[in-house]
Amino acid sequence: MPTERNWAGNLVYRAREIAAPTSVDELSALITRERRVKVLGSRHSFNDIADTDGVLISLAALAGGAPGEPELDSDRGIVRVPGGMRYGELAPWLHERGRALANLASLPHISVAGAVATGTHGSGERIGSLATQVVAVELITGAGETLRLARGDADFDGAVVALGALGVVTALELETEPAYDVAQTVFEGVRWDDALAGFDALQAAGDSVSLFTTWQDANAIDQIWVKQRAGWGAASRTDMPDLSPFGGRPADGPRHPLPGIDPQPCTPQLGEPGPWFERLPHFRLAFTPSAGEELQSEYLVPRTDAVAAITALRALAPRIAPLLQVCEVRTVAADRLWLSMASGTDAVALHFTWRLDQRAVTALLPEIEAVLPETARPHWSKLFALGGELRARYPRWADFGCLRERCDPDGRFQNEFLERVGI
Repeated sequence: MPTERNWAGNLVYRAREIAAPTSVDELSALITRERRVKVLGSRHSFNDIADTDGVLISLAALAGGAPGEPELDSDRGIVRVPGGMRYGELAPWLHERGRALANLASLPHISVAGAVATGTHGSGERIGSLATQVVAVELITGAGETLRLARGDADFDGAVVALGALGVVTALELETEPAYDVAQTVFEGVRWDDALAGFDALQAAGDSVSLFTTWQDANAIDQIWVKQRAGWGAASRTDMPDLSPFGGRPADGPRHPLPGIDPQPCTPQLGEPGPWFERLPHFRLAFTPSAGEELQSEYLVPRTDAVAAITALRALAPRIAPLLQVCEVRTVAADRLWLSMASGTDAVALHFTWRLDQRAVTALLPEIEAVLPETARPHWSKLFALGGELRARYPRWADFGCLRERCDPDGRFQNEFLERVGI
């Protein structure tokens, strides 16, 4: 097999082949024939969560489509999404039909099934992760059987954020709502002391509030991005958020989260309202997201531990800054999904975009994890050093293990990543 890498280029997949089944029957036969299989999505994982020494499965050709057409039930407001579809394809399709999702991640480039399975999130203290939009999941288990679990079923909360451990997700059903506009404004000039003293009020300044810092100055926040919903065409410069109580002033032009980078790849700012899918992500689909050459780590801590966690990072700033491109701090609402990083708690996400130096980043991560609260949960698809100790941070961990045994008794979806974290 030709060398296949992930998006960042820091991981070479070990699979002996990549298969692209064209039907569910062919997919089922492939799963039961092979000793080890995993699904290859948009390759935006920075660790080996999707790696295998067996066969990697692409869903691009499933059901004869690439990746197939969504199906919208307008009466229920539910959209059925093929497993291989990306948010950047789904969102405009929904918008054309007058529908929207409650939230999107920073990047529209990622696959829906992959983002859901790893607990990927957008931002907003009243908004859950992308997985909370799921009302039903369809997958092929390790026995080659089709399993559909819907919200309210006994195992549903364990089958949504499932790390690829239960089977191959062929489709998801998502809640939608009427399409809406969003205005995005970037602010500068806020200091950490003021932000932490009024953290709750700052996060309430918009539907989504992201704090960006390079940690070059442990006292300064470089930018704050505020996204707020608006009625159709109703937003204007006169009703933009007011961050002056924190020392914030609106930026005098478009900004990129990374200082000094051309902002053209970023979604429109300056308080200009526009369709939800063109404002909720930080980056436009047509461009390579962020800097293009990077590694990523992220830890979610309970909202009650956020100030302590950020204070600890401030003290570690001299160690972090030389390897860092940018750090983003934002909020995620609590959910009930067993392996979600926000399971059972409103959370604050601490995201690190690193320079492409895996050896140095890998050496630094244990230092970061040592100063964070023991409640910190790493993002499943990004770089982290924690292993078996994660078991104690998820109350339903043992229940998930039982569900995995039922869905994949022969361990076809097992890999080194799952073994390392103790699943």
